[in-house]
Amino acid sequence: MLYYLFKYLEQFHFPGAGLFNYISFRAAAAALTSLLFALIYGKRIIRLLQKKQIGETVRDLGLEGQYAKTGTPTMGGLIIIGAILIPTLLFAKFDNIYVVLMLITTVWLGAIGFADDYIKVFKKNKEGLSGRIKIYGQVSLGLIVGITFYANDNIQIRENPQATVLCETPVTQHEIVLTDVDKPLKTTIPFVKDNQFNYAWLVGFAGKNAQKWAWIVFIALVIFIITAVSNGTNMTDGLDGLATGTSAIAGTTLGIFAYVSGNLIFADYLNIMYIPNIGELVIFASAFIGATVGFLWFNSYPAQVFMGDTGSLALGGIIAVFAILVRKELLIPLLGAIFLVENLSVVMQVGYFKYTKKRFGEGRRIFLMAPLHHHFQKKGYPEAKIVTRFWIVGILLAILTIITLKTR
Repeated sequence: MLYYLFKYLEQFHFPGAGLFNYISFRAAAAALTSLLFALIYGKRIIRLLQKKQIGETVRDLGLEGQYAKTGTPTMGGLIIIGAILIPTLLFAKFDNIYVVLMLITTVWLGAIGFADDYIKVFKKNKEGLSGRIKIYGQVSLGLIVGITFYANDNIQIRENPQATVLCETPVTQHEIVLTDVDKPLKTTIPFVKDNQFNYAWLVGFAGKNAQKWAWIVFIALVIFIITAVSNGTNMTDGLDGLATGTSAIAGTTLGIFAYVSGNLIFADYLNIMYIPNIGELVIFASAFIGATVGFLWFNSYPAQVFMGDTGSLALGGIIAVFAILVRKELLIPLLGAIFLVENLSVVMQVGYFKYTKKRFGEGRRIFLMAPLHHHFQKKGYPEAKIVTRFWIVGILLAILTIITLKTR
């Protein structure tokens, strides 16, 4: 919104209007606005949630200090969503398909999570929204993202950014028109020579038609990634500040990827695919970081508010779709390893329990409790220490993920 306003004012030589041409300026403004919104309006939203008696109902899990959390306001994900949407709408370009997809993702999964929290809190149904409806919602979003990604002509890549660039007039680096853009279904994969993976290779048996049918595999993978990461983030949201801090780390890393992939000079230097117009996602990433850090002010131990499914499903979906758009979805098992392990710990626990009960007549467990963070709680580790160590692991994973840019 403000970008278009100051773009108009620039022709009248309005002081400072030219600053809005720079992604770095708008990203910084988005981060600051998001952080201030979360800090200022977050407190008001928490008071409103307390007034409406929208509090957490704690199940008896035999964990130390769990009853102290009874009544803590939930649905705080509204703070995160508001702090993401408002700065993005203010400072990003509306005609950028990447920004549009991220806004749809935020609202879509935020609405599903809100419905789940609403049923739990107001309908007094602890089960919330049925798992089947959640899956339908995630699959629908996957179809929207996958089909748009494949069909929209504005989504392209440039494999050789050092090639000739056509510039009829002096323009900013983000307005450069390329002469040899391409739209293959390719992504980034570490530890191989060219750092690229083509989905058409998975349907190589189709011969010359492989590229034509690759979109089916791609859309299926998009659906799987969105479902897995959003549910993984939901599983991770079990300790004060755990999902929030881990998401902030992942969001920062993806923001870096968006910046270097959307910058012709950096893409050339790093020898990675250049993605035209993807740099606009840096504004969204900055808002995301500001929102999570601002929410962490209230969500850190001891938490004054919980994000609920309103926040956790949205955060996971944002990370998943963002990674897909910047062609880093195959790095999610590394960058999002915490979400993955949390998810797998539940699958392993439930699967092993059912298997041993069927075979031995008595269910056995791999972990003291799942998800994994509760296992460490059962072992006697203080909640704050578990969260801090998970953050440290998340930072290490983020660094390793970034290193893959130059690992061939």
